[in-house]
Amino acid sequence: MFESGFNLFFLLLPLLILQFLPRISAIRKDIGFQEIKICSNTVQGRFLLSDDNGHVCDALSLDPQSRCCPEKGEKFSCHGCNLLSQCCNSYEYCVSCCLDPATTQEEEVIKLKIAKPSTAATYASIFYFCAGRCRHNSESVVHENAYLSDFHHCFSLPSNPSGANYTQLEARLVGINVVIGKQGESCDSACKSNGQSCVLSKLLVLNQCDIMQKYMSCKGTCLASIGADQPAEVVDNAPKHLNPGACLYTRTQSILSCDGSHQHTRRLCPCA
Repeated sequence: MFESGFNLFFLLLPLLILQFLPRISAIRKDIGFQEIKICSNTVQGRFLLSDDNGHVCDALSLDPQSRCCPEKGEKFSCHGCNLLSQCCNSYEYCVSCCLDPATTQEEEVIKLKIAKPSTAATYASIFYFCAGRCRHNSESVVHENAYLSDFHHCFSLPSNPSGANYTQLEARLVGINVVIGKQGESCDSACKSNGQSCVLSKLLVLNQCDIMQKYMSCKGTCLASIGADQPAEVVDNAPKHLNPGACLYTRTQSILSCDGSHQHTRRLCPCA
């Protein structure tokens, strides 16, 4: 009887020891798993792709897991782009250039409607704006069936983004003589030729596509641009990459100037 109880004690002893030992977790909580960022990219390019980091690469260089381009080379590349007209001869470089925060403000574009109906959705990110804008842009065509130039991938914001009422704009031009300057001529010179002076404050009114298309031909397109010579129309004999025949307005209204001029444009001038 004693021997049987003694053997039972030794059998239970390991269980008693384990019961009072400090508990040891079998799961390591200090090991983290590196999260792989999955990139959005333009996917359909025959030779090149652009990812949402702003890099451009060929399909063979694309990381098969992350779908990202290698982080080497120039980021936000504008290779083959005209920063004046904000148009490029390559879709992928158009997207890359458009993604540059210095070029496109994300807070502005994600509020834009994808289509005209009021129920249309907005863009999920700046990448989807750039990918869509560079692919489909009615302002880069003429007569609705031909491209205005080889630089037909444009990422500028839609024309006349302020949506200013045309009638109200016309009312603000009462007493103003709207003059079209000669090629390369400033508004100061154009108004002086008519015995008048340029009214700087009214340049803001003329800096609208609806107004420019009334006084100038514009050939069906109106592009956002940068320059003290605007609002203006690019002359027909200008180099193709400058978009001959297009009207140009500026979103940076603080640089509007009566003495600005450009050798390839004709200015629209407010004189009084």
